Amino acid sequence: MIRRTFLFSLLLAFGVLRLPIETALSEQYRTEYFQRTVLGLELRDRIGQLGFLAALSGFRSLVADLLFIEAHVAWERTEWGRVYLLFHQATTLQPRSVRYWEMAAWHMAWNASVAMQHDRALPNDTVRRQAGRTYIALGKDFLERGIRNNPDRPQLYEALARLYREKLQNHLAAAGCYSQAAALPGAPEYVKRFAAYELSYAPGHEQEAYAALCRLYNKGERQRLPTLIQRLKTLEEKLDIPLHQRIPGRQM
Repeated sequence: MIRRTFLFSLLLAFGVLRLPIETALSEQYRTEYFQRTVLGLELRDRIGQLGFLAALSGFRSLVADLLFIEAHVAWERTEWGRVYLLFHQATTLQPRSVRYWEMAAWHMAWNASVAMQHDRALPNDTVRRQAGRTYIALGKDFLERGIRNNPDRPQLYEALARLYREKLQNHLAAAGCYSQAAALPGAPEYVKRFAAYELSYAPGHEQEAYAALCRLYNKGERQRLPTLIQRLKTLEEKLDIPLHQRIPGRQM
């Protein structure tokens, strides 16, 4: 007991010595969009006393990694509430880790939501569907909070676009997220195409989508992929584009 108290005292003292240095760096972190976690009672409630002491002492990354491993174990056991709690703690400690936000959203919106829809312990299909929607909403919340902490990272916008497309069937919102991802440095080239594809499925936005797809098509053969050709031809029919303005036919 005395040894444990001594170790905790050393840990806490080390953290106190670090605080002035961390305070001096706070402006730099804000410039880099790092919304630092406040070391207060709310954080202690979220991660427990031991985790709070470790975070105070400068071991946030280590604690977050341990929480991530625990979340993986909880996933294997299908303990969905615990998976949520552990990822909530990990992302609180390491808000600039894109991987944590992506994995949290994937477990909630894909794994947990599907598990709920097939959970025979729930009384009926209505309750199962509602439980599935609840977990999709939790996944969406993880990604939205991740974006607020990482507005410069295209991966999270892309992940949110996939959620809108595959889980919510909201093609207009998906197109917007893909467009936001495409505007950021380091974004994959395909997200511009995906933005146009999703827009082409959004009712009332056919003309806008047609223009976006034409711009991509006119960039050359590299952009003229089968999906782009197919969506252009679909919109040509829907918009009744004059024959002489349509792209050449090709085998699909």
